[in-house]
Amino acid sequence: MKRIGWLAAIPFIGMCAGPVINNRAAPFILGMPFILAWMVAWVFLTSLIMGVIYWLDPSPCADEETV
Repeated sequence: MKRIGWLAAIPFIGMCAGPVINNRAAPFILGMPFILAWMVAWVFLTSLIMGVIYWLDPSPCADEETV
């Protein structure tokens, strides 16, 4: 789990460092300023990354066997 757990840092970096790097509103994506579209994209990417972590983590399977 230790190596897989580091994947959880990716959304944090994307949401915190992204607005500093991409701080502009000029291009509009689906009617939203770029920075808002960036944050919305990271909400969906966070769900995807957490799903990958859950899928790769062996510990939830180990808990089900002991029940």
